Amino acid sequence: MEIPPLRIADFVIRARLFVGTGKYLRHGEPDYELMRDALAACGCEVITVAVRRERLYDKQGRSLLDFLDLSRYTILPNTAGCFNAEDAIRAAFLGRELLEGLKNPGARWVKLEVLGDKKTLLPDPVETLRAAEALLKEGFIVLAYANDDPILCQRLKALGCASVMPLGSPIGSGQGVLNPNNIRIILEQLKDNDPEYPVIVDAGVGTASDVTIAMELGADGVLLNTGIASARDPVLMARAMAHALEAGYLAYRAGRIPRKLYASASSPLEGRIAPSAAN
Repeated sequence: MEIPPLRIADFVIRARLFVGTGKYLRHGEPDYELMRDALAACGCEVITVAVRRERLYDKQGRSLLDFLDLSRYTILPNTAGCFNAEDAIRAAFLGRELLEGLKNPGARWVKLEVLGDKKTLLPDPVETLRAAEALLKEGFIVLAYANDDPILCQRLKALGCASVMPLGSPIGSGQGVLNPNNIRIILEQLKDNDPEYPVIVDAGVGTASDVTIAMELGADGVLLNTGIASARDPVLMARAMAHALEAGYLAYRAGRIPRKLYASASSPLEGRIAPSAAN
């Protein structure tokens, strides 16, 4: 079974794994070659760049963008590192200006991320709603990073966000999907009467099984960064993540068997050889 493309507003995306460009390091310095190889290994089509936080040039004057094939990747500018609506809006405009100059289609959208504090890096719901409303009025296609809060996600969709991206667990924590029931509720509510509305699980992915779990819940895609970039072998982990997404997508559509308390024999009991007298 071939996985169908994902539609987000007027974007049609073939690969449902969204991958970040940060944290690829060697001896404390950005390793752009490693980043390039990991992105290629996972087969992603959309990559995120943190407009405010990303170091676009290293000490040798090399640019992150020099290692990205802009004819192959659509860049999703990210407002990571912003802690209020005003900063997030400013970062979104900077991303639009940068990508328009590069003629990359990612100039039309933004991954909105407004954080509440530097310790938990959890989204600030009030500032996220404020920023989303302002950016939508400015014509941005907004993909909103949010807590796994069904009410907040409903409000972001009602505002007009093209996708809502509830977290699996805190950014970079590697804890996977901590509240699967919340994700189920979000998917149920946001897709009620709108089954094609895209919901992407974002943040907290630590390994391939976390991706599979998110997709088995019915998510339309997964966005991750640290799980690949900080792995012992990022290129190998990138391949694992891609296979995990496919497995989770197929398993969700195949439909798992119900969980039961007691065993259920795989082979029929009728017509079996009669037990011995000792039994």
